[in-house]
Amino acid sequence: MGLLNILTGRRQVKGPAPDRLFAISTAWVALQTEHNINPAGTAAIVFQALATGEFEATLREMEDVVKATGSESGTAVSTQDDSYGYRWMILRNAEGKPSVEDLAVGINAVSGSIEAAGHGDRLLCAVFAFTQASAPSGSSASGSGRIYFIYNYKRGYWYPFVPARADGRPQDSQEQERSTERELQIKAQMADELPIEPELERWFPLWGIPI
Repeated sequence: MGLLNILTGRRQVKGPAPDRLFAISTAWVALQTEHNINPAGTAAIVFQALATGEFEATLREMEDVVKATGSESGTAVSTQDDSYGYRWMILRNAEGKPSVEDLAVGINAVSGSIEAAGHGDRLLCAVFAFTQASAPSGSSASGSGRIYFIYNYKRGYWYPFVPARADGRPQDSQEQERSTERELQIKAQMADELPIEPELERWFPLWGIPI
């Protein structure tokens, strides 16, 4: 089963209001001040590209828009395709100047352009990267390294994804492991800040995230 089918569950679903995406632009304050989870200054939108000139023109246009809107803040834009054939458009803030708000605006501009071109069903998810310097007290989870917040466009919900290894080193494709305990802890902490996906079986892992 492809990533598109996994994330959507079914193809014909009306997309949620964009204000659910923008919830991350205020939720990060609680993450940082109350839970020591800091923005990494990078985010990405994942979609299934079409091999047509019209779709590629849309991508180039929205990449130019994001570059223009992010010029003052120094946000950089790049794209890459993964091994499953999905395209990642990656936004990175200037070094040392993370801005979740700028990233959310840029991601929304990309999704809006894809939807306006009539390809909203191609949108998979948005991914925002955070870091935590040390393990939370009272937890046996590693709690260090990357913490991702994934927004499922078809569902209109967020969920945390915490890749984990006991030694804290990055995982390769043969060593995929997630910290379910840490994810559930974050769910409890952020339930009032983000619309969290209520069905845990839909908290699908995304391995090999390039941010």
